[in-house]
Amino acid sequence: MHADTSIYDIPLVDIDGNETTLAKYKGKTLLIVNVASKCGYTRQYKGLEALNEQYAERGLVVLGFPCNQFGGQEPGSEEDIKEFCSLTYGVSFPMFSKIEVNGENRHPLFELLAGEESPFPGRIGWNFSKFLVNGEGKIVGRFSSAVAPRSEKLVSAIEASLGGS
Repeated sequence: MHADTSIYDIPLVDIDGNETTLAKYKGKTLLIVNVASKCGYTRQYKGLEALNEQYAERGLVVLGFPCNQFGGQEPGSEEDIKEFCSLTYGVSFPMFSKIEVNGENRHPLFELLAGEESPFPGRIGWNFSKFLVNGEGKIVGRFSSAVAPRSEKLVSAIEASLGGS
């Protein structure tokens, strides 16, 4: 991954199997989260959905990336994941196909977010790690699984990225 690689150009696959990129989110603040359906943090879906709803008009988009690398906590198919998120948590934010966030098969998006050239490098510790990307595509924050979506720490960073209240 080169330092000049734009987050908007990385090829992705959405939860429905369609090839896409993040280009349609240029100018928006992005909260990128590796998610799992059978994790102690899974209830964070509720807070992520609340953030997405509360700040959507101001330009925040929450993006969910299912990952099965931590304790096998995302074992289902994309269809299973989509159904679970919709029925259990009313998730309306964009979801993507299952990816790896660590190791030799780390997805290029997470290489950009947490690789050696990132301002917040290092291995992803667990499900529900969060990366905040501003409207210019710059990574401006990294938050561990323990940081709840509605925590003052994360909300303050989102507010700052969105330009105050």
